Amino acid sequence: MPLLALLTALTTAAFGGSVLAGVQEARDHASLLATGADARVETATPLPSGLPDRLRRSPGVSDLSAVSVTDDAEPENGAQSVPLVGVHPADYAALSSRTDIGAFAAARLPARAVGGTTPALASTATARTYGTRPFPVLLPDGSSLTVRITTVLDRTPAVRGSDFLIVNREALSPALARPTTLLLTGKGLDGAALRKAAPKAASVHLRSEERERYVDSPLQTGAEGVYATAVAAGTGYAVLALLLALLRTAPERTALLARLRTMGLTRASGRRLLVLESLPQAILAALGGTLTGWATIRLLSPGIDLTAIALPTTEHDAAGAELRTDALSLAIPATAVLLLAVAMGIGQAWWSGRRGSVRELRAGDAR
Repeated sequence: MPLLALLTALTTAAFGGSVLAGVQEARDHASLLATGADARVETATPLPSGLPDRLRRSPGVSDLSAVSVTDDAEPENGAQSVPLVGVHPADYAALSSRTDIGAFAAARLPARAVGGTTPALASTATARTYGTRPFPVLLPDGSSLTVRITTVLDRTPAVRGSDFLIVNREALSPALARPTTLLLTGKGLDGAALRKAAPKAASVHLRSEERERYVDSPLQTGAEGVYATAVAAGTGYAVLALLLALLRTAPERTALLARLRTMGLTRASGRRLLVLESLPQAILAALGGTLTGWATIRLLSPGIDLTAIALPTTEHDAAGAELRTDALSLAIPATAVLLLAVAMGIGQAWWSGRRGSVRELRAGDAR
């Protein structure tokens, strides 16, 4: 029965912990998709030429990618505009790889046009519309660019929408090649310093601030509270099962320890003996609980969508939230059971050491 109780408690704690970890992961990913990096500085017009160098010296900034975004580029007949992004291939490829948003090889965007066309990266929706044949793109300054889609990406850091074209910035005219958006990466970015350095017309978005925007609705707080309570209840259940098992066997173990001490067993050896005696059941419970927790999550994950718990309704299309196995949620409860078993064994050895062996033997004989 104690082993069954421990298995149930560990499975409940692992499942609840994986749900909470999945919610946090989904919110972190959604905030990253919203900004494209750890911070984003953008304007509708070209940014000052010296701004990238100033922001590189801002506290916490480790890297920066400058891109030009033209929202009203018109492919072919101009029936529908598509955001056209001009990038420096090496910088932008490194950013895409670090953020894991539309990673690509920098060599896919050569500086020179091939066969009179400019290689371009495109979203899945844009590639579905225009295919891989060369097609002209009319730009706002009156110039045009013939592009051919060579690589298809699901997403890209510079554009939030589902339609985009990405080309080497050197293929654009000098006016259109000027950066309008700066994507910054780094830890501990100072929003106040970035806003002070940026022009007044620029908008500055930090990933950390975007993450804080996901305030919990009553549905979200209630659901998270249920899973957090399940984790707490599972932990308490495991502690109670260990405690009851210890109390049930405490008299016999204490009497046995007292008899061994009359035969020369030291206190340290007695403590090790009680710890080793409690470990087999604890190890079996930890391994079994980890296995049952993993199996439960794997079996239930196809039917559980955490998006409604993790994200506002407006963000549902931007990022999903699936239930995945969380290693920490499996490892922490199992490790806690082992530590509790060891701590209780040490505690019992200490308590029995305070009482004389003769008294314990007499108590055992009376029983």
